[in-house]
Amino acid sequence: MLIALLAHDKPGALSVRQGTRADHLAYIEATGVVQQAGPILDDGGDMVGSLIILDVADMDAARDWAANDPYAKADLFAEVKLLPWKRVIG
Repeated sequence: MLIALLAHDKPGALSVRQGTRADHLAYIEATGVVQQAGPILDDGGDMVGSLIILDVADMDAARDWAANDPYAKADLFAEVKLLPWKRVIG
């Protein structure tokens, strides 16, 4: 099941994101369920959120993955949405 994780950082949290980024990327690599991922950028090019496509068994697995992401554990996000997603192109 493909799930889109859409997360918006708390205002002024760029230093939290930068300080946790290596752990976040290692988590992505270790878990093996991320199909695509990248930061959401503001008009100035700074990272202000994340868009991650997970390939997991079900929504519970997506919730578990999201809760254990080092970004979530660092309290980076103001909001996280998990949405069932269907790949049509790519």
